[in-house]
Amino acid sequence: MKLYRIGELARLSETSARTIDYYTKLGLIFPEIRTKTNYRLYTDETLARLKRIETMKKEKYTLDEIKASLDQWNKVSQDEVVAEKLTSLQLHLRQLEREVKELGPLLDEMKPRQAKYAFNTLATQSAACIEALLLLLGKGPFM
Repeated sequence: MKLYRIGELARLSETSARTIDYYTKLGLIFPEIRTKTNYRLYTDETLARLKRIETMKKEKYTLDEIKASLDQWNKVSQDEVVAEKLTSLQLHLRQLEREVKELGPLLDEMKPRQAKYAFNTLATQSAACIEALLLLLGKGPFM
């Protein structure tokens, strides 16, 4: 297991040491151990977690939302690979929700026949996914 001091972790994650210190204080990341001279040492899992945090920040999540999300995934599994996949899936679903919200007004402007044709030309799985997202967003069934 490779251990990193804050400076190394900052360089590898392309964040500042100050940001890493801040995330540690917030409980977003945790040092694996402390040396006798009180240096905090972080693992590869922390590096992966930092990258997930930065991805979620780009998706406009707040730090509180990121912490809640990471805590939720850690309850599901301590395995970082599983947590990373779940976070990735959450980001994709959020992006799909945004796109469906943008699609709603366009569909409303279409004539019923045009909307039905557009819906029928989509692949079955895509249509089912869109309809499920519309239901989740409270838009009701598509057809």
